[in-house]
Amino acid sequence: MEYICESCGTLLMHSNQVTLDSMKDVHSQLCSVKRQNIATPVPQVPQKSTPNVQPSLSNTPSPSQIPNSPSAQQSTTVASAPGGQTTISLTGNGTTYSKIEGPIDPEFRSKRQVKGTFQGIKVWGPVDPPGQLGIWGTEVTVDFDICVADGACIEACPVNVYEWLDTPGHPASEKKPFMIREKDCIFCMACENVCPPQCVKIFQKGQ
Repeated sequence: MEYICESCGTLLMHSNQVTLDSMKDVHSQLCSVKRQNIATPVPQVPQKSTPNVQPSLSNTPSPSQIPNSPSAQQSTTVASAPGGQTTISLTGNGTTYSKIEGPIDPEFRSKRQVKGTFQGIKVWGPVDPPGQLGIWGTEVTVDFDICVADGACIEACPVNVYEWLDTPGHPASEKKPFMIREKDCIFCMACENVCPPQCVKIFQKGQ
C-alpha cells in the first residue's frame, strides 16, 4: 500500500494499513510546518554601506580549507564523532532466555536500575546477553526483550531516530531498533503507536 502527498509529492509505502495511516498523519504535520516556514517571509535586515575595498589577490586558503588546521580538525571531529561510551556487550554466555510479552512497563524507570550504556544510550537491567538485553533509552525507550523486529517504528519515525542493531542469539529477534539519534526525537509518538508488541514508550522531556 502506498500514499503520495499532494503538497510535496512524497511517497509513503507500508504493507500495514495502520502503520501507513500513522505515517501519513506524521508526514502531514511536518509537511504543514515546512509549508508554513516557506510561506513566512523573512524580514530583511538593512545592510550598512561599506567602503569599496579591493579584493585581495592572495590565494591563501581559509583555516577550514587547511586539512591540519585546528578549525578543520574540530569540524571533522564533530561531524564524524561516533556515539558515546559503551559499557554493555551484546554477546556473552548468559543463560537467561526469556521471551516477554508486551506492553512495555511504563513505570520501569522506578523499578529498574541502569546497568550501563551503549554508544551513550542508557540500558536498564536486568541484562544477561545474549538472551536478556533489558530496556534501552531515556526518552525514546524500547524493551529489547519484547521487540520482535517488526520494523514499524523505524519506518514511521519522520526524523530517523532509529537504526537496526544486530543482537544475535536473542530469542525474540536477532536485531533491534536502536535509538542512536534519541536527541532528535520530536515526540510525535508515531513509533509508540504503530509498534505491534507495544515495546516502545516515549517520555516527554521532564517526565
